Amino acid sequence: MKKSNRAYSISNVLTKKFHPLEFEGEWEDTLGKPDKAFSAILYGGTSNGKTEAGVMIGKYLSNFGKVDYNSLEQGLSATIKDALIRNHMESCKNNFRLLDRMPFDELIKRFSKPKSADFLIVDSVQYLRITKAQYYQLKELMLSKGKGIIWVSQAKGKLPKGALADDIMFDVDLKLWVEGFKIFPEGRLNGGGEPFIIWPEKAAKYWKEII
Repeated sequence: MKKSNRAYSISNVLTKKFHPLEFEGEWEDTLGKPDKAFSAILYGGTSNGKTEAGVMIGKYLSNFGKVDYNSLEQGLSATIKDALIRNHMESCKNNFRLLDRMPFDELIKRFSKPKSADFLIVDSVQYLRITKAQYYQLKELMLSKGKGIIWVSQAKGKLPKGALADDIMFDVDLKLWVEGFKIFPEGRLNGGGEPFIIWPEKAAKYWKEII
């Protein structure tokens, strides 16, 4: 891996090129226009729509590059298949790949390759079973290649579940709380900040609203 520079002059900083994703519509309203190498954590309680949200974000990101979705909790299962069908993922063609419980070492090898995906979604932190050092190894790899990463996490109360997930929450750019089939964004947003409705009918039932 190419060693990254750690010291920059003011002129270096001012001339540094970033690559904001030109999000539009409801995705821009929620996430703004993050840099391509953004990081996020998508977390919430069971049966609130985390995986559905992850698939939806993956579909939208496929407009900006290739997406790998590492399905660790459910693997290649009927529930994942249903989520892909509901979201018409066939429209992504080859820009979306489902990884079936790919372990950490294989992820590192995959994303070290020149033509690896532009974005990685890990579902979930708890099932990847990595250390804090391994988290930073993957983070540095993705940053060095200008790639984005989203961590899906279980929650305990209003916080991500477990010490590593808690550390990730404080490290990432975007914090995306999922409750009642809505995403509530916080963090280093370049615009955005509005809630995103994942599933209108279920959200309406949960929040007792008329959508």
